[in-house]
Amino acid sequence: MRSIISVQHVSKKFLIGRLRLPYQTLRDSVMTAIKAPFRFRNRSDSTEDQIWALKDVSFEVKPGEVLGFIGRNGAGKSTLLKILSRVTEPTSGRVELYGRSGSLLEVGTGFHPELTGRENIFMNGAILGMPRREILRKFDEIVAFAEVERFIDTPVKHFSSGMYLRLAFAVAAHLDPEILIVDEVLAVGDSRFQRKCLQKMEDVGHQGRTVIFVSHSMAAISRLCSRAILIEGGRVAGDGPTDEVVNSYLRGETNSAAAREWNSGTAPGNNVARLHSVKICDEDDAMVASVDIRHPVALVMEFEVLEPGHVLSPNFHIYSEEGIILFVSNDLDPQWLGRPRPPGIYTSTAWIPGNFLAEGTLYVGAAVSTLDPVMVHFFEPQIVAFRVIDNHESGSVRGDYKGPYPGVVRPALKWTTKYAPVGATAAREEALIS
Repeated sequence: MRSIISVQHVSKKFLIGRLRLPYQTLRDSVMTAIKAPFRFRNRSDSTEDQIWALKDVSFEVKPGEVLGFIGRNGAGKSTLLKILSRVTEPTSGRVELYGRSGSLLEVGTGFHPELTGRENIFMNGAILGMPRREILRKFDEIVAFAEVERFIDTPVKHFSSGMYLRLAFAVAAHLDPEILIVDEVLAVGDSRFQRKCLQKMEDVGHQGRTVIFVSHSMAAISRLCSRAILIEGGRVAGDGPTDEVVNSYLRGETNSAAAREWNSGTAPGNNVARLHSVKICDEDDAMVASVDIRHPVALVMEFEVLEPGHVLSPNFHIYSEEGIILFVSNDLDPQWLGRPRPPGIYTSTAWIPGNFLAEGTLYVGAAVSTLDPVMVHFFEPQIVAFRVIDNHESGSVRGDYKGPYPGVVRPALKWTTKYAPVGATAAREEALIS
């Protein structure tokens, strides 16, 4: 199958630190031309005034593929999307797109501020090469999605940033582009609109169209994309299945992944206890970097006790993406409560039940302490990470609800319902009277 997008050895250079010269007279221009050979002869080959945002980037995208780009701020992701969207040209290399593309790179991209929302919809459709009757067929759906019915005949320069964004995304997603390119611009919308956009992009992917998506949300990337590309320093640092690439990114960003091991020379601890490894596992004892929200996940710590006579308490600390500690769990295994542990290797496992954590990336710290008196023998914060993914399938706590679901936990509480058919209330009242 021929690729729908082909990127071959693309590089992009930007000049920085250059001062804008004032307008010159004819005399100034002549003198500049005369001095030019001498000026460039004495000029060094310094590259301090240029930066390579992208360097030798190559990849292929198949039709119907949903591809995510991840990486730190300034890595070159947005520059690459602008090149794919033909907003800017590469310094070198070649980009080939075999299909109609719709892009949303920043608020209002492609909109004319003096035109109304209605006129901009038709203008964008025309740019995409769509006939007027096709735009008319989609028009009501676009306006309803954007929730701007009252303002559709108002010039978009009077729109708020949220209205601008909603309409821009609705146009990009609904005018049936064969390639949909979306940057992190969705982050400026409210949480309800973000979820609505993610659902729409998921639907676009299921329709067999190609989606290119940049985001700093690993949960969104994992939910939407079957493949991910990691960009570091303008180069492709990873390309493969989403779980593997995101795992690599987390390892580089936080020195964390789904597992961490130490050798005897570097193991954290003291003469009482030392940490050997921490890992995240599923129900089959396989290491995982992400877990379905409905399934339990195991936090596993292996440590060595070196000195006898100590009552030890292994414990895990769970953190949110913002670094806020969500909860701490101590080892409550009755076999070792209040009992000194003899020297040896211990593997302690804490199970977090399914439908308890909310979706997102979580970080895990591991510690072993003595409680009386309190003494911490080792504590390694945020050393492993995993992602909780809510796929909106049956069995999820959210049920039929598809909107934003706040909170750091999402427990599956037991509910009961009592039902009385129509007329039962009157019958009950009559029985009480008699």
